[in-house]
Amino acid sequence: MDKTAELNLLWGSILLEELARLGVQHVCMAPGSRSTPLTLAAAKQTKLKQHLHFDERGLAFMALGLAKASRAPVAIITTSGTAVANLYPAIVEAWLTHVPLIVLSGDRPPELLDCGANQAIVQPAIFGHYAQQVNLPTPDLQIRPEALLTTIDNAIANQTQPVHINCMYREPLYPGTMSADFTHYLSTLGNWQHTSQPFSQYAKAQLHSTPSSDALARFVHGKGVIVVGTLAPHEQPELIIELAHKLGWPILTDAQSQLRQHGAAIGNIDQLLLQPKAKSLLQQAEKVLVFGGRLLSKRLINYLAEQKWKSYWQVLPHQQRLDPSHTPKQIWLCPVNVFSQLAWPRSSQANWAVQLIELNQRLDSLFEQQIDQGEFGEAQVVRAIAMQTDKQLFIGNSLPVRLYDMFAPTTATMASIYTNRGASGIDGLLATACGIAAHKKQPTTLIIGDLSQLHDLNSFAIAANHNGPLVIVILNNDGGNIFNLLPVPDEKLRSEYYRLAHGLEFGYAAAMFGLAYNQVDDINAFNEVYQEAINHQGTSVIEVNVAQDQASSQIAQIAAWIKQS
Repeated sequence: MDKTAELNLLWGSILLEELARLGVQHVCMAPGSRSTPLTLAAAKQTKLKQHLHFDERGLAFMALGLAKASRAPVAIITTSGTAVANLYPAIVEAWLTHVPLIVLSGDRPPELLDCGANQAIVQPAIFGHYAQQVNLPTPDLQIRPEALLTTIDNAIANQTQPVHINCMYREPLYPGTMSADFTHYLSTLGNWQHTSQPFSQYAKAQLHSTPSSDALARFVHGKGVIVVGTLAPHEQPELIIELAHKLGWPILTDAQSQLRQHGAAIGNIDQLLLQPKAKSLLQQAEKVLVFGGRLLSKRLINYLAEQKWKSYWQVLPHQQRLDPSHTPKQIWLCPVNVFSQLAWPRSSQANWAVQLIELNQRLDSLFEQQIDQGEFGEAQVVRAIAMQTDKQLFIGNSLPVRLYDMFAPTTATMASIYTNRGASGIDGLLATACGIAAHKKQPTTLIIGDLSQLHDLNSFAIAANHNGPLVIVILNNDGGNIFNLLPVPDEKLRSEYYRLAHGLEFGYAAAMFGLAYNQVDDINAFNEVYQEAINHQGTSVIEVNVAQDQASSQIAQIAAWIKQS
């Protein structure tokens, strides 16, 4: 009797069970035949929440969002061929930002590769160095199940980046019955079948490198600044506020720091670096303490690169090189909460930059007058959302995240901020936001540009299945108008080769997927429909139509005022 289909399913079941024991909570699946042993195993898994989507690229980005929100590995199941290749953009993003994704790809057996067999490509190492490889053989009774388990445990325990587990299966793939008896084959697993623990239980890898008390005392002697780059909500960035109070140094915050809108931070640093008084004051700094990396503001990046630092410390959770300027520095590998709560002495130059507070507040007033009370536009909408939402906010790339970084208001309560700024692509943004929204079903807002939304139109299908508050705010300026801010040689080139005006609107697309839709062209209408949407138990689309040059003209005008102040 041919046991191939049943043995395939047994291996798939062992694999999915072990992943659940290793902390996986979600499995994202696309339909396909060669991955049948994995799909059937996932379908009967009661410990994993299943998510399905027909587009593998969107599926992978949804998994990325689920992994960010759950802070746990997320499994992705695809069939063979280009289905696997469609995962590549999300895998790159996950690798660069240390998000643990687990790709389980069904594959042809070795004898069907490179011989003209259907849907067969070379899948091992398809993601290059952007994923750790685990290439499983075809299921075989001569390979002990404990070898399969220890292989998975070794790859997934303490995982912080993508892992690709390639699973070769011979046909038949669909078991007609489950009559095969694998009792003897499984007998060597011992208590694993009767417990809920992984077969190999690895201790949690923790690396804490911290300075001595003497080093702390030397470092805080002088004028210093704290720069907060990209941090996840769970990293307790609010403890950096307490540290800044203790030291008496100002905090300069990035859009992705979770502290951009905090009243005790210098949130408007991107624009302050245009202001002569603020820039002159900041040039007095001798020491810098950087939490995280991947800064958005080029002005802040240039400030860090050009300043002649006597001491430059950077705190990271993993060993990475996150400094394009290659400035000499001391890098501490340590969680934010541990490093912030060391026995820090007060700086000998505490409150040396207190004037920054007043200058920062002046910009708050300027933005309120010139943006909130000014013409309807993209910055006005971004600020309105940032003032109203206090749950989850996903900000798209290109203009949206830059507008938030430049002009976000100071507020008493703040949302958890999410972005895809590893590779900073415009693909998969809606799918990622759907994944973030799906984990806990907290009210979630996505701010996305029109080209980004066109790029991820299929993910409206994921959004249509969401049953919590999810608001998709599309800033439609008819093309890639981020290029208005860049030094393209002339307007004809800018228009024909960069902006790519399309003349499209999203009402019919929303209707096609059954999504609630509103189009607005003034701030009162936006605020009204946004409040309705954020309280709606489902997905809503709000399209904001603005002129092509509205945001770029406003950015230039505000910059001119700041430079003259």
